[in-house]
Amino acid sequence: MNLGAFLIRRLWQMVPTMLGVVLLVFFLFNWVGGDPAYILAGKMANPADIANIRHQLGIDRPLWEQLLIFVRQIVTGDFGNSWATQEPVSAIFRSRLGPSLMLLIPMMLLETATAVAVALAVAAWRGSTLDRALMAASTVMMSISLLVYIIVGQYVFAYLLGWFPVKGWSDDFWRNLTTYAVLPVLLGLMVSIAPSVRLYRTFVLDEIGQDYVRTARAKGLSEVRVLLVHVLRNAAIPIVTNVLMGLPALLTGAFLLERFFAIPGIGREIILAVERSDFPIIKAATVYVAMATMLANLLGDLLYHWLDPRVHLE
Repeated sequence: MNLGAFLIRRLWQMVPTMLGVVLLVFFLFNWVGGDPAYILAGKMANPADIANIRHQLGIDRPLWEQLLIFVRQIVTGDFGNSWATQEPVSAIFRSRLGPSLMLLIPMMLLETATAVAVALAVAAWRGSTLDRALMAASTVMMSISLLVYIIVGQYVFAYLLGWFPVKGWSDDFWRNLTTYAVLPVLLGLMVSIAPSVRLYRTFVLDEIGQDYVRTARAKGLSEVRVLLVHVLRNAAIPIVTNVLMGLPALLTGAFLLERFFAIPGIGREIILAVERSDFPIIKAATVYVAMATMLANLLGDLLYHWLDPRVHLE
């Protein structure tokens, strides 16, 4: 199957999946989420105020009409205004996306590069003191909560040593990248790199035991070339899968990092929306994450074919 036909087929297959997500989100928010009019009206509101809010929000209309409005919002990308701030939801996501990406893209790139390099190193010396020490350290790091890293990191590196600001953000891109984002990126890296090292080590070890590796060694290739050219390329497919499954998190951000470091990203905005029962923002975030997940799966299939031509696009 050629690339164009494959893309059309996969995009068409996303339609029923997206419809299922839309129906699930709609009925969860309408049946489980409660009546937002009571939340927005406050404790002292009278029935007339509640009825007026229900009319303004359109939740007094029949369910089928509300569903059509929700579908139209998704198609047009216009989810209305925030119930708490009256800002357009699309404008909120556009303004919050930059800080989240500035925090999470460096974290993802550093985590992937470091974890792959460490996994190759410990797999090459499997069973050595270095391997056991790194695996023990990874287990300890995985056992510690992100909240502990944030509190200790802010106290040591920001308060005691004064190397970084405790929190803050500005309109200057380079200042944010080199000043405000450094400490949260390092702390996020300390949390995420341990499970990645253990997982990638398993992928590498699975490939090292294959026949093609023994053949490459028998031909006299150096161990570095065997690892970087042969082993890494074949281990790249599950590594790419793991990385791409984390891409949708770029939309929601690192909730705790953004909250504790006062970074105006999407994750912090979603936390505020949950606290304020701001349903338009929550629904938009849910739909966007679902779309990002499906697109990440599509990108993964294309990368698999590029990494290994034996993988056919079907």
